[in-house]
Amino acid sequence: MYKKVVVVGGGTAGWMSAALLKKLLGLKVDVEVVESDKVKTIGVGEATIPPIRILNNVLGINEKEFLVETKATLKLAIRFDGWGKMNDSYFHTFGESGFTSAFANFYSYLRSASDDFDSSQYWQYDANYFCCTKGLVPKDCIGSSNSETPYAYHFDSTLYGAFLRKHSEKMGVVRTEGFVKEIQVCKQSGVIEQLILENEKVVSGDLFVDCSGQRGLLIKGALGVEFDDWHEFLPCDRAIAIQTNNPSQDILPYTISSAKANGWTWRIPLQHRVGNGIVYSSAHMSSEDAITSLMSGLDANPITEPNEISFTTGIVRQPWHKNVVAVGLSCGFLEPLESTSIYLIQSALVRLIKLFPNLNNMTAVADEFNRQTIKEFELVRDFIVLHYHANQRGDSDFWKDLNSMNIPDRLSMKLELFQSSGLLFDDQLDIFREASWMQVLLGQNITPNEIHPISKMANDASFKQRLAQIQNKHQLLEQRLVSQRSALEEFLQ
Repeated sequence: MYKKVVVVGGGTAGWMSAALLKKLLGLKVDVEVVESDKVKTIGVGEATIPPIRILNNVLGINEKEFLVETKATLKLAIRFDGWGKMNDSYFHTFGESGFTSAFANFYSYLRSASDDFDSSQYWQYDANYFCCTKGLVPKDCIGSSNSETPYAYHFDSTLYGAFLRKHSEKMGVVRTEGFVKEIQVCKQSGVIEQLILENEKVVSGDLFVDCSGQRGLLIKGALGVEFDDWHEFLPCDRAIAIQTNNPSQDILPYTISSAKANGWTWRIPLQHRVGNGIVYSSAHMSSEDAITSLMSGLDANPITEPNEISFTTGIVRQPWHKNVVAVGLSCGFLEPLESTSIYLIQSALVRLIKLFPNLNNMTAVADEFNRQTIKEFELVRDFIVLHYHANQRGDSDFWKDLNSMNIPDRLSMKLELFQSSGLLFDDQLDIFREASWMQVLLGQNITPNEIHPISKMANDASFKQRLAQIQNKHQLLEQRLVSQRSALEEFLQ
C-alpha cells in the first residue's frame, strides 16, 4: 500500500482532498499539502448540490460551525430565467414532484388525468418549489437528515477552503508552504518521485494528487497528459465575478441563473453578501461589453472589483496517470451552470479512496478511475448542453448557433426518446436523475408527443386523492415556513 500522499495545491480542491484522505485513510497514510501563498485560487465556486452535506457529515463537520465560518445559506433550487423563451422562468429544484411509479413517471400520470394539462402543473407537487415560490424555508429543516425539502448550500468558497484547512490540520495533515520549482520524474518508470520547492525543500511521496488548478502542474506539465477540449459543445470561455452588498434582509433559498444575449449571469445570496457573475463566449462578446451587461443587472452596490477568469471546458484524457491523480480544475472544467464543480471534486475523491492502490494494482485501478471519471464528466456536460441547446430565444447568433449545433450522441438519443414517448431513464454515474432532466426539459418547453399507455389506465379517483394528499402536506408545510435569515438565526443561536 502507498504510505505517503502529497496534495499539490490548496483551495477547495486541495483541502477537500487532504481532509477526506486523512479522515478515511489516516491510520495507514500520511497526507501532506504543498501550497504557496503566491498562488491565488479562483474562489468563485459558491453554489453546491446536496451531496456536499454527505461529505461534511463524513468529515465530522459540525453544521453550525460550518454555517458560521463559511457564511453559508441554504439552497433549495436554481431558478432559470430566459433559458427557454426570453420571458420564461422555471425552477430546477433538489426535490421531486409527485410520487414515483414502477412503470410510468409522474408527469405521464398527471398529464393523462387532466383535461386541460399545462406543463407548469408538474411543479405544483414539489415541496422545494412550494418553498421557493414563497422565498421561505421550513424553520426546522436545517440539520435534518430527512427533511421534505432537500438542500445544499451557498457559501464563500475561499472561507470553505480555509475552514477545511483548519479541519485537516487538526486531523494531522501537514502543510508545507512553498512554490514548486522543479518536479523530478523517474526516467525508467515515468512516475513522479519528488518535488523541489523554491526554498530548496524536497517533498517526496508515493501518490500525488494534483490540485494545482487549470495549469495542471503535474498531470499536464510534468507528465504531459493531453486535454480534450469540449468547446464545440460549450462555447463559453470567459467569466467575470463581482460581489455586492446584500440589498435586503431577505435571503432567497435559491440561485438565480439568467440567460443573456451571449451567455448567462448568476446571483448567489450569502449571509453577508451576494456573489454575482457572468459567463460568456469571447467569440460573441468583448470583456468590456460583458462587464457592462453584468454591472447593469446588479441590484446592490459592488464591494469588489470585477474578477475576470478564462477557462476551457473539457477534461484531461487520463485523470489518473502513473502516480498522479488530477482533482478539480487540473482534471477538467465544466461551467458552473448546475453548480457541479465542488461535487466533481467530491466524487473524484470518493472514487480515489474506493480504488486506492496497493503496490501491484496501480494500472488496473487507474484505468477504472479514468473510465468512471471521464464518463461522469460527459454526463454532466450533456446535462449542461441541454440547457443551451433547448433554447428558443433567437435574439443573437450565440443562441441560434447553440439551438442548431450538433450535440453529443447520448443527449440526442435521450431527447429523441423523451420527445417521442415521455420516457426518461437514469444513467449510471449521472448525478442528475429523472426528476432533474424532467424539470429542465419541461421548463424549456420540450414536451413529449405521447406518454406511456399505462398512465391512461390509472384510477382517476385514486390518483386525484394522492394529489390532494400532497397539497395537504404543503398546507401543513406552509405553517412552518419562515424567512431564511430567521431560520439561520434560530439554528445558530
